[in-house]
Amino acid sequence: MRLETIVVVAKREYLQRIRSKGFWIGTLILPLFVGSITVLPTLFATKQTTRQTLVVVDETGKVAPELKAQPQEKDGKKSKSEFVFQFEPPAPDLKAQRATLDRRVLDGTIDAWLWIAQDALTSGEVEYHAKSVSKVFSQDALGDLVSASVQRVRLRDAGYDPERVSALSKAVDLKTERVSAEGSKKEVALAGAAFGYILFFMLYITLAIWGQQVMQGVLEEKSSRVIEVIVSAVQPFELMMGKLTGICLVGLTQFTIWLTTFAVLSLPGIVAAIATLPAGVTLPTLTPLMVLNFAFLFVLGFFIFSTFYAAIGASFNSVQEAQQVAGVAITFLVIPVFLMFRIINDPSSTFAVIMSLIPIFTPLLMTLRIALEMPPLWQILLGYALTLGFIWCAVWVCARIYRVGILMYGKKPTFQELWKWMRYSG
Repeated sequence: MRLETIVVVAKREYLQRIRSKGFWIGTLILPLFVGSITVLPTLFATKQTTRQTLVVVDETGKVAPELKAQPQEKDGKKSKSEFVFQFEPPAPDLKAQRATLDRRVLDGTIDAWLWIAQDALTSGEVEYHAKSVSKVFSQDALGDLVSASVQRVRLRDAGYDPERVSALSKAVDLKTERVSAEGSKKEVALAGAAFGYILFFMLYITLAIWGQQVMQGVLEEKSSRVIEVIVSAVQPFELMMGKLTGICLVGLTQFTIWLTTFAVLSLPGIVAAIATLPAGVTLPTLTPLMVLNFAFLFVLGFFIFSTFYAAIGASFNSVQEAQQVAGVAITFLVIPVFLMFRIINDPSSTFAVIMSLIPIFTPLLMTLRIALEMPPLWQILLGYALTLGFIWCAVWVCARIYRVGILMYGKKPTFQELWKWMRYSG
């Protein structure tokens, strides 16, 4: 194996792809897409306040006064759903009153009406009538107000002081602190999980995209017969390693751009979040050691999946044929997605440790664990050793398939033929 040949092939692959318009379009689309579905809706949601005018008819005569006195604020913050209540007594003809309220909704005089029946305190049901019942957030907020009012009435009827009961049943605010060598530091619980979640999916998307790029690159060279000229001067193993290395560097470049873009776009939000945090509370930090681990895990993950895709590309003659088998490789990327929430909840559990040490899952799951809570050094080193051994075996097997498959045309290989290719050493 000639190292200088691998470097030349890797340089060609890298420069050819990094200079293409497709690379930059694909690199910019993801941040724009993520921003459009996360940042913009969040900004709109923070600016928008829903206001509804409702008529309340209370047959019990007890809930309406409590509802009128209920504050529409939570923890001193104004609710995004504002309600203007108009209280009306039950009419002698309840059916006619209901019909009149429906007409007022239809002509736009009011937005909705509530009907609190005589048995509402025991049945726990209150009627809500509106032209549209799709305003789920507003309806949830309204339901909370009505529930609080009904609960106060029930307590008072049972001989309890609602204010005293509310004070005694007040929830406990759990203050979370991360323990580190420097001592305990207050940290927002969801911030660490969100940080790990974002890194996990950025790595997942990058591996999925660039694994497919390897497969398509092999298929293009194979279909154009360029490969026949190249292998006359370059050994297939050197060609495959150079191609994987070059495309890996392209993927790492894209991942770095995405991470930098995410940091820049989220900087105003992070600054605002830090300003509103209580004294002593911190957000998760990205240390140089974490960056090194993420980069190394990315390279390992890339080589694992790219060797599979290169072998698939060399074995088949068209993208359509190859895609049918490529789904098997995607399965090993999807499985960690189903495991991630259990690991987020307990990153140091036996389950998390074992799953993150399985080589094909290590790049994604170890990244997630490091982002949440740095594992012991022996676990990281063992994960690296097992993954490197797995990659060596995978490259050895895939290089043999690649060596024969890139020169085969016209028919799909059988499993028996693939086995012969792997054993072939000529």
